[in-house]
Amino acid sequence: MKMLGFVLFVAAMVALHHDFWFWTDKRLVLGFLPIGLAYHLGYSVLASLAMLGLVRLAWPKDLDEDRSGGGAA
Repeated sequence: MKMLGFVLFVAAMVALHHDFWFWTDKRLVLGFLPIGLAYHLGYSVLASLAMLGLVRLAWPKDLDEDRSGGGAA
């Protein structure tokens, strides 16, 4: 169930990536930041959280094990 929620979250992120609704908007956020740039700033933070979730939920556990049997080189 947790993985399904994550897949839906990533699908929503893909759909929200193309922000055609801010292309012609001239409003400023905090008085200096164009709203389209502010949107992409927030989107980038959300995308980094999605990548964190991807690593935590979907990363194969067996890749973390050291199989060489030797010490550090």
